[in-house]
Amino acid sequence: MTEWNIQPRSAACTQCQQPFPDKAPYHALLFFEAAGYHRRDLCAACFTPTAREGATCYWQGEFKTPPPPPPEPLAKDRAEALLRKLMATPDAAQASVRYILAVMLERKRILKHRDTIRDEAGRDALVYEHARTGESFTIPDPHLRLDQLTDVQRQVTELLESPAAVIDSPVGSG
Repeated sequence: MTEWNIQPRSAACTQCQQPFPDKAPYHALLFFEAAGYHRRDLCAACFTPTAREGATCYWQGEFKTPPPPPPEPLAKDRAEALLRKLMATPDAAQASVRYILAVMLERKRILKHRDTIRDEAGRDALVYEHARTGESFTIPDPHLRLDQLTDVQRQVTELLESPAAVIDSPVGSG
């Protein structure tokens, strides 16, 4: 089976290099060459009927500016700074918040789960390693129930959105 590597639509005219404005018409031409297919996208000003000569395929379209990527709901560095702050003062009331922050950072591949340990009292703790620095974090497992998650997630969101809750200095400094 033959694989075709056809380029996606360009963001600019391949002839004059001017970016396509939103909703502007463009002309796409596909040429077959020794190396395979080659695509040319032309603005209305650069397109002439002779531009189609030798083209294997031709079509017109309307350029649509791609939307910007959505902002990350909660910044990773902010979540990491908050976890570090909560680890420095291990308040038992914040155990669930620390656990959720660690899981969030694990999903973002900042922390890697390395082990689960059990202390003498029979309590479980998760051992995480920071992917970049190699630091170890031991997070007691609060054994959250599903009916508790909504409340803990609300607490985490409030803390992350509160400017006073997170250390203002960059993560890793100091």
